[in-house]
Formats: sequence, structure tokens, C-alpha cells
Amino acid sequence: MSNATPLKVLVHLATRPGLGAEQIAAFTALAPTVRAEPGCLRYDLHTVADDPDRFVLIEEWASAEALRLHDESAHMVAADAANQAFRAGPAEVVLISPEPVA
Repeated sequence: MSNATPLKVLVHLATRPGLGAEQIAAFTALAPTVRAEPGCLRYDLHTVADDPDRFVLIEEWASAEALRLHDESAHMVAADAANQAFRAGPAEVVLISPEPVA
């Protein structure tokens, strides 16, 4: 995959029981900063329909470089540290192909 190829990322998140609202609040505070990053095309959090403590973050980035810079940014490093207060475990990050295969 070329560095200039747009990337789509799905991130599965889970909070400890009853702490879903903390995830939403943290995301709401962080999202405007991330959405303003160069190369951010989409950054949207969704709840899993039957579980208020599970989420899917849908991200789209203009390039692998934009995603790398996002991951290394000071605000993401700080958010990752703060998220440990309510997360049930590490995020599951899934990089998907930019176009459907079927």
C-alpha cells in the first residue's frame, strides 16, 4: 500500500462496566483536535447497538504518513494514557482495504 493511499481504520473499544459515558466524554473533547489534523478525513465514534460500554471508532486518513503523525501526536499520547482510567483493555485496531472487495 502506497504512503499516499487513503487508509480506513476500525478501532474496537470497550470500557469497564458502566463507564461508557466516560469514553464518550473523552472522545467528545478530543475529536475536534483530531478532525483538524492534516489528512484526517473521518473520525467518528459509534456505540455497539446492544452494549453501551462497547464502541467502534471509524477513521479515514489521507495517507499512512497522516495516520502515523496522528498516532505519535502529543494529544493522542496523552489520550491513550488517560483512557486507561476507564478502558477494559487495549483497543483493537483493524486497518481495512480502502475499497470494498465485493
